[in-house]
Amino acid sequence: MTTKRKQTQSTRQKLYRQIITMLLLIQTMLIGVDAENRIQQGDSPIEVLIRMINQCIPVLKQASSLQEKQKKSLLPTHRRSEDQ
Repeated sequence: MTTKRKQTQSTRQKLYRQIITMLLLIQTMLIGVDAENRIQQGDSPIEVLIRMINQCIPVLKQASSLQEKQKKSLLPTHRRSEDQ
């Protein structure tokens, strides 16, 4: 039973990670669309680039955090497989 429960939790976590990844990709694409609109409206490309960088920093932090959580969740599994 505990193995099945762990598999269900693992599947659920994988699904959550995939959803978060897709949302981060969508957020990044929207930043690009916003930048294109601002350039078409006459904003300075340098100002638009600075704005894009400032908007992308939180996205990169979220992606890095997600990656670290994934690595941490994999460590106990590897340790167990080495013990067996």
